[in-house]
Amino acid sequence: MSLEPDLPSSTATQPVRPGAHGREDGAEGGLHTSQAGVVIADDAGPPPHGETALGGMGGQGGRSYRDLTTGSIRRHLWHLAWPQVVEGVLGILDQLVDMVWAGRLPGGFHALAGLGVAQTFTQFGQMARQGLDQATRAMITRAVGAGNMRLTNHIALQAFVLTGAYAVLLVILGLLLTDMLIRFIGAGAVQAEAALYMRIQFIGIAGMSFRMASTAVLQSTGDVFTPLKSTTVTRVIHIVVTPFFMFGWFGLPAFGLAGAALSNLLAQLVGAGINFWVLFRGGSYLRLTLRGFHLDYPVMGRMLKIGAPASLGGTERAISQLVLLWVVAPFGVVALAAFGLTRRMEMLANFGSMGIAQASGIMVGQNLGAGRPERARQSVGWALLFAAAMKLVVAALLLLIPVLMVMPFTQDPAVVDLTADWLRILGLAAVFMGIGVVFQQSFNVAGDTVTVTIVTFIALVAIELPAAWLLSHPMGVGPLGSAWANVIGMVLRAGLFVPVYFWGRWLRIKVID
Repeated sequence: MSLEPDLPSSTATQPVRPGAHGREDGAEGGLHTSQAGVVIADDAGPPPHGETALGGMGGQGGRSYRDLTTGSIRRHLWHLAWPQVVEGVLGILDQLVDMVWAGRLPGGFHALAGLGVAQTFTQFGQMARQGLDQATRAMITRAVGAGNMRLTNHIALQAFVLTGAYAVLLVILGLLLTDMLIRFIGAGAVQAEAALYMRIQFIGIAGMSFRMASTAVLQSTGDVFTPLKSTTVTRVIHIVVTPFFMFGWFGLPAFGLAGAALSNLLAQLVGAGINFWVLFRGGSYLRLTLRGFHLDYPVMGRMLKIGAPASLGGTERAISQLVLLWVVAPFGVVALAAFGLTRRMEMLANFGSMGIAQASGIMVGQNLGAGRPERARQSVGWALLFAAAMKLVVAALLLLIPVLMVMPFTQDPAVVDLTADWLRILGLAAVFMGIGVVFQQSFNVAGDTVTVTIVTFIALVAIELPAAWLLSHPMGVGPLGSAWANVIGMVLRAGLFVPVYFWGRWLRIKVID
C-alpha cells in the first residue's frame, strides 16, 4: 500500500533528499549542504500558495533546516534535546506549582490527595493517546528523512483528524464517568476535592491533545524551538493564572482545586494556537497547506496500526498507576497524599531523559528514512550515555535531600516522612528509568511499537503490580511496597530492552512505502 497522497500537481512540493550534496536547480531555487550539516534552500521569494515550505533556521535571504542524516551525532542530539529538556523542566514546574497551591487550600493534604487521584485518571487519557503521537513521529520522520515533504504535509493533516476524534470521545467519557471512577478505586474520601477538577481536566486534555499532536509534527521535522516557545507560554499562563482561579484573587470566583484545571484549559488552548499558527502561516521547517486535503483512510489506518500498540503500552502504564493507587488507598489519606506527591516528583526523576529520548527518536526516524540504519543505532547509543549521566545527578538529589524537596508542598510531618522515604527508593530506580525511556522512544519512532508494548506489559504489569500488592499487604511493607515494586519494574524493563537493541528488528520495520 502506497501512502503517497493523490494531490493536485500544484500542491506538490518535489521531494528533496536531505543531505544531498550539490545543488538542485529549479524554479524555486535550490538546495545545498553546508559543512555544518545544515541544508540551505536558496530563497527566490516565498513559495507559491499551496506548496510546502521549509524554513526557520536559515540565515539572511535563505531558509534552512538541520540535516540529521549527516554530521556529528552528538551535536545533533544536543541540538534536538536541550529545548525538549527545557520543556520537560517547565512541565515539572507546572505540575509542582499545582501541588504547592493545592497544599495551601483549606483542605490541606486532603486537597493534595484529591489532586493526586484526579491526575492519575486524567493521565490515563493522556497516555492512551500517546500512540497517535508516536505513529505521527514514526511516519513523519521517515518522510522527512526520505525528502518527501508533500507526504509529510499529508500525514500531519491525517494525524490532526484522528486527534480531534479522540479528543471528542475522551471529553464525553470523562464527563460521564468521573464520579464512578473515583468511587471505584475507593477514594471516596477525596471525591469532593477531585470530581470537578477531574471533569475540567478531561476537557483540557482536548486542547492538550492538539498541542501535543502539533508538537509531534514540528519536532519530527527537526523544529524543536517552536514547541519550546508554545510550551513556555502554556506553562507561564498556567502557573500565573492558577492562584487567581483557585483562591479568587482580585474579585474572581474562588474555584478551589478546580481553578488549576480551568487555568490549564486556557493555557493549553493558547499553546495549541501558537503551534498551529506557525505550521500554517510559515516560520518553521514545514509549512502546512489544506489545499488538496481529503480524508485518507489507508494513511489513518496505517497510523492506527503503528500507534495502537504504543497506545496500549501507554494504557498499560496508566492502568498500572491506577492499580498502584488501589493498592495504596487502604492505607489512608496520608498515603494517598504521599502517592500523589511522588507521582509528580517522579517527573523530576525523569528530568532530561524524555528530552534526550525524543531527540533520539527523531534521529532514528530520519536516518532510517534516509537509509542509514547504523547511524540510527549509534544515535540510540549516544542518547543512552547522555541519559544515564543526567540520571546519576537526579538520583543523588533524591537520595540526599528528599525532605527539602517535599517541604515546599506540605509541612504535615506524616506526609513529609512517608514521601521522603518514597523518594529515596525512587532514586534507586532513576538511572534504569532513563535508560528505559530512551529505548522506548527510539523503538517506538522506529515503528517497533509491538515490542515496546510487550516489554512494558512484562515489566510494569505482569511483574511490578503483583509485587506491589505482595510487598504492601501480605508481606507488611505498607505503602512503600509500591515504591520497591517500581524499582523492580524499572530495572527489569531496562534489562529487557538491551537484547532488543542488539537484535536489530527495530531497524527493519517498514513505516511508509
